[in-house]
Amino acid sequence: MPEVEVTVGGRPFRVACQEGEEHFLRTAADMLNAEAEALQSQLGKLPEARMLLMAGLMLADRTAAVEDELRNLKARAAQAAPEQVEVPVLPPGLVETLAAIAAQSEAMAARVEDRAAS
Repeated sequence: MPEVEVTVGGRPFRVACQEGEEHFLRTAADMLNAEAEALQSQLGKLPEARMLLMAGLMLADRTAAVEDELRNLKARAAQAAPEQVEVPVLPPGLVETLAAIAAQSEAMAARVEDRAAS
């Protein structure tokens, strides 16, 4: 099982993870570090446990807000009426009938032309 060294709030930590999960662990640690650094810039040096607790709570709060927004968007999408589209339906045999009428019209036009020429 690989171990990854991450830094949170200026403090190094070695954390084990599953093979192939190193990138996800580093990304999560970077998010936690960003919160920890924001806390330290506002409140100064904090004990490790308190810094990690507060940074974790800030991330949890942000996650809860995103989940609420997602739930609201899903509810709005479910309530939205689907757009109604009317598609004309051709009766069966219409194309064949129109083709027959066109052929008859062409034949009649040819006869008229023949009579006019003679």
